Amino acid sequence: MLLAEIRYRDAPTGLFGWLPPDHAWWLRDEQGKTVCGWEEGSHDCLDFHNPEFRSRVVQQAKATVASGVVDGVMLDWWTDDPDRLALVREIRQAIGDAALILVNANDRTTPQSAPFVNGYFMECTENKTPDDWQRIANTLTWAEANLREPRINCLETWYHNSRADLHVMRATTTLALTHSDGYCLFSDPNPLPTPDHRHDWYPFWDKSLGRPVAKGRKADDGSFRREFEQGTAVYNPLGNSPVTVSFARPHTSLASGHAGAEHRVAAMDGDIFLPAEPFTRVPSRFVPPNESKSSAPNRSTP
Repeated sequence: MLLAEIRYRDAPTGLFGWLPPDHAWWLRDEQGKTVCGWEEGSHDCLDFHNPEFRSRVVQQAKATVASGVVDGVMLDWWTDDPDRLALVREIRQAIGDAALILVNANDRTTPQSAPFVNGYFMECTENKTPDDWQRIANTLTWAEANLREPRINCLETWYHNSRADLHVMRATTTLALTHSDGYCLFSDPNPLPTPDHRHDWYPFWDKSLGRPVAKGRKADDGSFRREFEQGTAVYNPLGNSPVTVSFARPHTSLASGHAGAEHRVAAMDGDIFLPAEPFTRVPSRFVPPNESKSSAPNRSTP
């Protein structure tokens, strides 16, 4: 899927700004000065409270979807308020029922917007306490149950110390796997001077679990588990004790590479377990094209 962001809340300023400096669609304070979009960004706020400007945003969304290049649109900085509700209602009417709308609601729910929105981009700015992780899980669970189908919820957390915070990456991944049918991203924190959402690709993401065969469930030990066609995902939230995961036959941990029937998962961590191979396959002997099959050793191979 490909989505296009439609700017409605803020836009770049300066020499190549979104609008001329004196344009009526910039939001201004009581002194007539433009309003900064956010502390470290070179963006100013747009006046989406202005019905004329909202109509232009709706036109942009409609033209973007009508181009056939994208599957829908993304709207940043989202919450339930009368002007945003008016905007999303008009966009949905303009782009039709089949196109997708993704909004960045952070870790909040937006019940009034839910009938018009297919998914949240959950840009979770706080993820260092048990309450943070519980709030994130609750919002993701709510979004999976209440937003418009088809749902495309996306969970993003930021690293604490570096991109090598692998336990946080695994916790984010397995939280998304056990609580949703959506997506995840583990990225750099926004306050860094570099562009937002930069990230690495991790080997933990390389193996496929296949499709889920059941909903995620909370185990008696406080962890969350979900079965897939090709393995099991386990999420252990911050504030819980380490847990032991047991299988009837050996499974391989994607976190450690260890194969066995029992594995430990620490708090604020997660793991993916795939069935271990029952035996090591030995490659058969290669017979060069100019060597007859009869000249190869007469031996069986697995």
